[in-house]
Amino acid sequence: MTEPAGSRRPERWVAAALLAVSAPALAAGALAVRLSSPGPVIYRASRAGRDATDFTMYKLRTMHLGEGGPITGGRDPRIFPAGVWLRRLKVDELPQLWNVLRGEMKFFGPRPEDPAIVRDHYAPWMHETLTVPPGIVGPGSLGYFLEESELAQDPEAAFTQYVDELLPRKLARDLVYLRAPSRRYRLQLLARTALGVIGRQSWMSRYESEERRRADEILRSVASS
Repeated sequence: MTEPAGSRRPERWVAAALLAVSAPALAAGALAVRLSSPGPVIYRASRAGRDATDFTMYKLRTMHLGEGGPITGGRDPRIFPAGVWLRRLKVDELPQLWNVLRGEMKFFGPRPEDPAIVRDHYAPWMHETLTVPPGIVGPGSLGYFLEESELAQDPEAAFTQYVDELLPRKLARDLVYLRAPSRRYRLQLLARTALGVIGRQSWMSRYESEERRRADEILRSVASS
């Protein structure tokens, strides 16, 4: 998919404006990280972007420093208490506006994945999600937001469960959006994100159910091919 020249410029302007507006929330989040756990405030994660090109994605750090797998479950003991709330309210994602400003991400699209997971665990059909820039908000990430609590507490077990069970469902949902993007769909994703933050995503269960049905059709199709 080829984007017209300059098509990302309005998103960059919006990202710059949102960075300015969200500065107080970012500052409060940074202070919470600093008071909760020694180490850097910003977490720099290597991610696979469009065409599997690596880039650095920025987040507020929500976990204690130390060893562990790349997948974080909802009950992961490495997450410090303030980090639970930063993740719950999505404040930890605000630094990704800088990635949008730099042209590495967009507001809507598949969430960028760890390059090692792309290299070692992506089936051929999953690579379709790498034909577009990754996004901050996407149906796959919204589904995962609800499902990550299913992951085992042990990081290694969580990783195995993620790549075997959750990753295919997540990417199938992203393909539902990529194959039929629209302004209405993007507005639904925004509404579902906002409702998810306040614990009311079930209010849009009708859209969720239809998306899940179409994702299941994709999974059945690739399983039979």
